[in-house]
Amino acid sequence: MLLMYGYGYRGYGYGFDLTYLLVIIGALLCMIASARVQSTYKKYAKIRSMSGMTGAQVAEEILRRNGLSDVSVCHVPGNLTDHYDPRTRTVNLSDATYGSNSVAAIGVAAHECGHVMQHHTGYLPLNIRSALVPVANLGSRLGLPIVIIGLIFSLTPLARIGIWVFSLAVAFQIVTLPVEFNASNRALAMLGEYGILAADEIPYSRKVLSAAALTYVAAAASSILQLLRLMMIVGGGRRRD
Repeated sequence: MLLMYGYGYRGYGYGFDLTYLLVIIGALLCMIASARVQSTYKKYAKIRSMSGMTGAQVAEEILRRNGLSDVSVCHVPGNLTDHYDPRTRTVNLSDATYGSNSVAAIGVAAHECGHVMQHHTGYLPLNIRSALVPVANLGSRLGLPIVIIGLIFSLTPLARIGIWVFSLAVAFQIVTLPVEFNASNRALAMLGEYGILAADEIPYSRKVLSAAALTYVAAAASSILQLLRLMMIVGGGRRRD
């Protein structure tokens, strides 16, 4: 249905909405980032750390050293489904991380503990991201449908409201970036300071965390491109009116 509103951005004589290129670029970025994190993790998952500590043991050690006895380490199913849940105060480590003693698993476990430290110290970007969760979920679910309805019924003001609603989800993706980069920086610093990884092992974990961070960059870029596309479509429809 959106093709009928992209008048100003169609290819000459082909009836193709050129704004779809923005969606394609965003999808490609996400695919490339996902493939890279998978291949990077797989590569460094084969390198055993000299300490021999598993991801779970590393998380427990970091929490112990910071006096965070009220945070527990749990095993969750899946591959790279690792996350910190501030509601239950649990560091949840996936199959690939929990019992593995690779430099990749250790880096991921420490990264999740980096989120724990952010929560413990009241890291501002994390607080902002947490506050955005409800409206971001609303924006991701309702933003695009509102835009489509506005375009179908030629209600440009409604379509513009949809764009603003969708922008809430985009804002969440953008705020996520400093949160993830900071968690990785904290993780690498703690791994070195606590002697969990040797100096020549830290670059391996850094490569894993850097690859993971690119997935968030790609997601943010994809969301921004989608938002730009919606703005172009609604703008084109308004000019036609």
